[in-house]
Amino acid sequence: MSNTDKTWGVTPPISTALPTPAENQATNTLLEELKAQNTFETKPETDKRHEVLADLQRIVDEFVRRIAKEKEPHNATLIREARGEVFTYGSFCLGVFGPGSDIDTLVCAPRYVTRVHYFEHFPGLLEEMAPEGAITDLTPVEDAFVPIIKFEYWGISIDLIFARIATLTQFPPHKELYLTENKYLRGLDEAELRSVNGTRVTNEILTLVPEQATFRLALRAIKLWAQRRAIYANIIGFPGGVVWAMLTARVCQLYPKAAAATIVAKFFQIIQRWPWPQPVMLKPMEDGPLNVRVWNPKIYKGDSFHLMPVITPAYPQMCATFNITHSNKAVIQRELERAGQIAEKIMTNALAWKDLFVKHTFFTKGYKYYLAVIVASKEKEAHKIWSGFVESKVRVLVSNLERHPSISIAHPFNKGFERLHRVKDQVQFDAVLDGKMAYLIKEEDEAKDDVKTEVQEDAEALLSKPENGVEAGPQSPNGKPAAAKAEEQDSKLFTTTHYIGLELAEAAGADRPGAKSLDLSYQVNEFKDLCHGWDKYKADLNFLSVQHVRNINLPEDVFEPGEVKPTRPLKKPSAPNGTKRPAPSDVWTTPAGETPATRCGRLKSTQLSCVPVRAAA
Repeated sequence: MSNTDKTWGVTPPISTALPTPAENQATNTLLEELKAQNTFETKPETDKRHEVLADLQRIVDEFVRRIAKEKEPHNATLIREARGEVFTYGSFCLGVFGPGSDIDTLVCAPRYVTRVHYFEHFPGLLEEMAPEGAITDLTPVEDAFVPIIKFEYWGISIDLIFARIATLTQFPPHKELYLTENKYLRGLDEAELRSVNGTRVTNEILTLVPEQATFRLALRAIKLWAQRRAIYANIIGFPGGVVWAMLTARVCQLYPKAAAATIVAKFFQIIQRWPWPQPVMLKPMEDGPLNVRVWNPKIYKGDSFHLMPVITPAYPQMCATFNITHSNKAVIQRELERAGQIAEKIMTNALAWKDLFVKHTFFTKGYKYYLAVIVASKEKEAHKIWSGFVESKVRVLVSNLERHPSISIAHPFNKGFERLHRVKDQVQFDAVLDGKMAYLIKEEDEAKDDVKTEVQEDAEALLSKPENGVEAGPQSPNGKPAAAKAEEQDSKLFTTTHYIGLELAEAAGADRPGAKSLDLSYQVNEFKDLCHGWDKYKADLNFLSVQHVRNINLPEDVFEPGEVKPTRPLKKPSAPNGTKRPAPSDVWTTPAGETPATRCGRLKSTQLSCVPVRAAA
C-alpha cells in the first residue's frame, strides 16, 4: 500500500481531497505571516544549537567514563568503551523550534549509571567541562515528576532528563541506539519510563503523519496561537507542546492530503467539537513487554476522570492531559471556538492570519477579580526550587477553587511573574507578601545594584587588610566596617507571582446562591498546607501568600506596551432610599461572633481569608 493510500490513525480519513489553488495560496500567506511573527530562527542560531548538543554529548561521555572508573577501576575495556547517548524530544526533535525555544534533552547511560550518580556528579561536571561562563541558572530538580536538571548553555535553555538502559552494560556507537525498540524498556523504574517516553513519543508522532512538512507548518501556527492566547503550559494544566503536536497530527491524519492552511482551519473545527472524554489517539493501543500500567479507563477508575484525554502513541501509552481541570477545559473550548470563527474568515479572505495570533486579554479584559499566589524566598537558588514546586501545585488550587459553588471558572495564567524586591524590615517584608510593589527593584536598578555590590566587596576587602598592623576604616562594635553594617540592613526578596482569574457564578437556585460574597479561606489554607508539607520546605527561607487583587489594582508589569490597564468604573448613583451602596471591599464573609480584632488576626494567619466580591449589577 502506498503512503498516500494507507489509513492513518484509528479511523478512516474525513477527506482525501487535494488542495485547491486558494488553499495553497492561504498556506503561502500563512508561511509569510509565521516568518513575520519571528517563529523561524536563522541558520547560525540553529548551528549554535547543534554545537551545544555536541558539547553535551562530549560531557555525557566523560560522565559515564568516570562512573565506570569508580565502579570498576580495573576493567580497562569497560572504561575505554564507556559512553552515553544524548537524545532530543519536543519542539527541537519535531523541527518546530524557533528563537528562544528550549531544547528538551534526554541523557541515556548504561545500567551501572544510576539517577543518584546523575544528580550527584553531572551538575558539577557540566560546569567543569563547559567553557567558562557558558552555564548559567543551573537548577537540579531531583524530586520532580520527571527528575530534571535545568540550565542555560550559551543562552539556550536546556531541560535535561536522565534514564539508564538496564539491559545494556555497553552502548553501541553513537546514533545506533534506537529507543523506539521496546526491549530497552525492560528493568526501568517509573521515572525512567517517563523520561524515555518523551523521545519515543516524538519519534512516533513523526512516523504517524502523512506529510511531515505540512504537519510542521501547521503545528508552528497552532503553537503560536496557543502561546499568544496563554493556553500553552503543561505544568499549569494547559496542553503542552507535545499535546498540541498530537492534536495537530490527528487532524493531519483525518485530512492526509490537505495543505497546511486547511489543517489549521480544520483543527479548530475538529478539536472544538471533539466528543470528550473520547480520547484522541494516533494509533490503536498496543501490548508491550512490561507489566506496567497503560491508560485504560475501563480498568483504572482514575483514568475515567480525565476530561480531555490525549493518549501518547508510544508504549506504554499514557494520558498526556491528565492535569487539565474543568476551568482550563472551559477556557480551551472558548479559545477554540473563537479561533474557529477567525480561521473560517481567513480562508474566505475576510481576515488575515495575523488576526488569529492576536494576544490574549487575560489582564486587560479577562476578569474583574484575581487571586495572586505569591511565592517568595530570601535566596535566589532556594527560590528556584521553591517556586518550581509551588508552580506545579497551582493546578491543585485551581481544582479546589472551581468546586466552590460561587465560582464558575478559576483560570490560571500560564506563567508566573518573577520579581526582585529590596526590604529593610519586617514591615516591608510583610508588605511584599501582601502584594505591594513599593520595594520592587527594577531591572536597571538591579544591574546597578550588582555593580555596587562588587565595588562594595572590593572596598571591604581593602578595609579588612591591615596597614602597618592597624586595620583601616571606621569600625562598628562588632568589628565590621560601619558602612558594611548599614548595608546589611537591606536584604533582597525573590518572588514569583501566579495569577488566577475568577469568573463568578450567576445565581442559580438555593444550591448555587451566586457570589455576593466569597470566602476562600478553606481552599487557600488547604493549598498552603500542601505546599508547606513538602519535605524540602524551609520556613526560614520559603514563604507563600495568596492575595485577592482587583483588575484595577494589577501591577504595571503584567501589561505590555500599548495595553490599556483596567480603570475604576464611573461611580453609580446612590440607592433610591439614599443609602450608600456597599463598596466591594466592604462585602466580606465574616464568621458569626467575630470581632474586627480577631478578624485581623485570622487574615494575618491565612494571608487570604476571604475575597470581597459582589455579583455584577
